[in-house]
Amino acid sequence: MTEFVYFYRGYEQPASPDEMQKKTAKWMTWLKDLSDKGHVKSLGEPLQPFGKVVKGAKKQVIDGPYAEAKDVVGGYSIIVAKDIEQAVAFSLGCPIFEDGGSVEVRPIAPLELGDGN
Repeated sequence: MTEFVYFYRGYEQPASPDEMQKKTAKWMTWLKDLSDKGHVKSLGEPLQPFGKVVKGAKKQVIDGPYAEAKDVVGGYSIIVAKDIEQAVAFSLGCPIFEDGGSVEVRPIAPLELGDGN
């Protein structure tokens, strides 16, 4: 089994608390189903739509990502699947598609620090 990260992009905040509760219930149902089948390593966390970006050799700090951007990562989960095809198949039940969002499925590469520190 391999671990994959789902990056959720394009999620829009619901207009009302009732709508938020319904959307949250759909997300929890989908994630619980994957978890009950042993495919969720970490539920992950939703991310705030603001922050800072540090980039380049000069380590420039800029505001971002911007909430109006469509490709902002809104959260993540870590999923266990036998291969990327299965991980993609699991993602197809994600409620984010109902709002025109997307799920980026990325395999996690193992990182070994070696014998030293």
